[in-house]
Amino acid sequence: MTKLVWDNVGDRRYEIGIDRGVLFLPNGSGVPWNGLTSVTEARTREVKSYYLDGVKYLDRHIPGSYAAKLAAFTYPDELEMLLGNPEFAPGVVVHDQRAKYFNLCYRTLVANDLEDTDHGYKIHVVYNVTASLNDNAMETISQDLSPKPFEWNLTGTPTVMFGLRPTSHISVDSRHLAPALLTLLEETLYGTDGEVGTPPTPPILPTPPTLPGMIELLTMLGANP
Repeated sequence: MTKLVWDNVGDRRYEIGIDRGVLFLPNGSGVPWNGLTSVTEARTREVKSYYLDGVKYLDRHIPGSYAAKLAAFTYPDELEMLLGNPEFAPGVVVHDQRAKYFNLCYRTLVANDLEDTDHGYKIHVVYNVTASLNDNAMETISQDLSPKPFEWNLTGTPTVMFGLRPTSHISVDSRHLAPALLTLLEETLYGTDGEVGTPPTPPILPTPPTLPGMIELLTMLGANP
């Protein structure tokens, strides 16, 4: 065993930023979420302590479920229906209706002291989410325009799986996933442009973004539930 060494070149890593937000509708289609500024994931795990004769003898860790606060300067029009604000007629929205579940994915960046934010990233996929919009104050326009982001509280309903505790949240680290699998995942989540073929090679048709079910996604990535 060699002596421990701290702060080797390339080992100083940190996570920063968020991008490539995608809102997946109940029908499976995906739309880009532009203007996404932050996702603050809540740590809902609890520790329950047990005592006997005044002495603690056990700490039981109780896993939580997905909860987060999402902030964005804008959001896809399709989100209104999912929040319970469906369009009754063109340009007419009826508020305070029943909200619907949806799925979501976003990307966080992994940086280090050599490659900065090109070092890697994590793709987060969240299933069975409902969102509630926080209070949003509209103020008079002044000389200094300062747009305020919208904020939503997200909660996830876990998917039941065999051999794993039910969860709503999966993350995929680009640094540790085989390149072919990473390409397959991104083409599935984000869609493809297609290519113009040169005879006799036929053209490759574009594919829309889709989100497989959680068990199907884990199977595709080689993590069989």
